[in-house]
Amino acid sequence: MEAGGIEIGVYLLCVLLIASNAVLLSWLGKTRKWLVWSVGLVVAEVMLCWIIPTGSLMLVLLSAICGVILFTAVTEVGDMLPAHGRAVLITGCDSGFGHDLAKMLDRAGMRVYAGVLDESGPGAQELRKVSSSQLTVLQLDVTDTNQVSAAYQFIKSQIGDAGLWGLVNNAGVLGYTCDAELLPLRILQNTLEVNFIAGALVTKVFLPMIRPAKGRIVSVSSLAGAVPFPGFAAYGASKAAVISYFGALRLELSCWGVKVAIVQPGGFKTNILGNQEGWNNIQNEILSTQAPEVIKAYGEEYICTMQQRLSNMTANACSDFRPVLDDIKHALLSERPKHFYYPGHTAWAFPFLQKVCPSWLFDALFLHMLKYDTFLPAGVTLK
Repeated sequence: MEAGGIEIGVYLLCVLLIASNAVLLSWLGKTRKWLVWSVGLVVAEVMLCWIIPTGSLMLVLLSAICGVILFTAVTEVGDMLPAHGRAVLITGCDSGFGHDLAKMLDRAGMRVYAGVLDESGPGAQELRKVSSSQLTVLQLDVTDTNQVSAAYQFIKSQIGDAGLWGLVNNAGVLGYTCDAELLPLRILQNTLEVNFIAGALVTKVFLPMIRPAKGRIVSVSSLAGAVPFPGFAAYGASKAAVISYFGALRLELSCWGVKVAIVQPGGFKTNILGNQEGWNNIQNEILSTQAPEVIKAYGEEYICTMQQRLSNMTANACSDFRPVLDDIKHALLSERPKHFYYPGHTAWAFPFLQKVCPSWLFDALFLHMLKYDTFLPAGVTLK
């Protein structure tokens, strides 16, 4: 009877822990962000109630761990700093993530400095039209040291000793997707310059204004920076450099109270893909500048399918930027921001598969999922 009473007590304790997790889950359901993971944890506990003997200590521990995870999620979502009056500089606001983020943070009450490549362009004009007087559009080509310096002097004159709370390094280019051997070197250099070197430059220039505010630096990398996508050698290399550089900077700046976060989005539809005219020009450049033996090895038909392959890969990309914007906002305003954010359905899945699968298996699965193995160079013979 005594043993049975202990088992019943343990069972009731497990039920109580599961019920408490369910209560937390109902609160978290409002945020949507943790909903899937929370449901999975509770379902796992319920299943284990049937599989594992009632008196198992492991079940008690699992229930407790689930409760801690959910409690952490609750406090993480809730502990946000006030946005009003905090100044933030965002690069690459002509379109895409930066454009929508500038509008979101302006509505939240932040003092937004929106850097654009073309201050007379449609993106800049729309920002001026729909935003409050707290948002300032700045001409800012991140690769132009003079424009970066001018932006620094202007913002410093505006905010004075208060310092700059946030810097979002968002500006970026895709360059061109093709096999690395075919990629013109100038495109590789430009992609590294815009996506990596320019972000390091802007950060270096503005750190004297961020340090006194004990502010935040958020850099947008990419899933391609964590996993080597075929055809994305230049873009992936530039984004991998972002992860490494700003990861080191996070450690170095921690003693100053400055927090650094890296956002690695999955597949989202942005204007980074460029336009038909630009792609046609680069395609013609490849065909006219490569050595004859290289053109023969790959074949003109293969080279001309590169843009179609990109279109196939991005056909199911998400057009809702909200997950990315929410993560950047959290990185800027949470009391305990994460070091890494992975918005998007595939942002965590591919890196996870790469870590747990043997290389040969991951490569085979990855190429098949991307349908990259349906296009082969002319000189490749199937075994």
